[in-house]
Amino acid sequence: MALVGLFLLLWYLALATVSYWALSILRDSAPSPGATLLLILTVAIVGGVLSYRFGTKQLLSRLEAVELPRSQAPAFYRRVDRLESRMDVDSPTVLIARLPTPNAFALGSARNGVIVLDRSLFRLLSLDELEALVAHEFAHLESHDAFVQTLAYSVFRTAAGLVFLVLVPWLVAIAGIARAVAWVRGTPRSWSRTLFGRLLGFIEGGVLIALLALTLVVRAHSRRREYAADDRAVTVTGKPMALARALRTIERASVSHQGLLATLYVHTEEDTLNRLLATHPPTDERVERLASRP
Repeated sequence: MALVGLFLLLWYLALATVSYWALSILRDSAPSPGATLLLILTVAIVGGVLSYRFGTKQLLSRLEAVELPRSQAPAFYRRVDRLESRMDVDSPTVLIARLPTPNAFALGSARNGVIVLDRSLFRLLSLDELEALVAHEFAHLESHDAFVQTLAYSVFRTAAGLVFLVLVPWLVAIAGIARAVAWVRGTPRSWSRTLFGRLLGFIEGGVLIALLALTLVVRAHSRRREYAADDRAVTVTGKPMALARALRTIERASVSHQGLLATLYVHTEEDTLNRLLATHPPTDERVERLASRP
């Protein structure tokens, strides 16, 4: 077992050495720190843009959303045209789809935006409520909220990947020492309880906590943007209670769902962690804010 531990140690140290050598080559061949940082940021932004574009097309394709003809909803489109004249959006396309639960969301930008509405909303909501809901989604298009969020995730993923790349040689070496010590002791499965195993767990836990903290920051920003979109919709329509009724109706008609659109649904989270990780504020809080508006 001691010999196995020795061979494991040599193997892991060899892997760590190769990883460190590869990183050294990358470091020596890299341009200046400023240029390197600019290159990394450019890659992250380009990746975010491509992810947003192709992700949007893929999402719409999977939803099988179709454009709502003006002839089928003339009164609704009159409200939409009025909103366009008051807001900084350029004729977003209105699509309807059969979503798992009643919902509405915006994709794209103010100049090339798409509003997706569940078919049931035309049955559940009045024209005033639909108008307020569409104004909320137009506000997201005005501020490019979905695009900004995608870019933020892309930058964070790139940063996390770089941190992991830098730590790989050290993590591999620590893991090898921990496993070798466990084999020498005659208890191979106890490697995670050795000093080096605990050190490895501490480092991995620190990385996970950092990623969780970044996720919480992005989700908190998303919730603030929801409040801002509510405020903008009320400013444009002057009907805070119409939006409040729309949100409450959507919440009551929705069920807990996990899937492609789970983060876009309107619902009230009871668990503290779920509330912190949610992209939308609790419906009760949004309704209370709207009810307090003059």
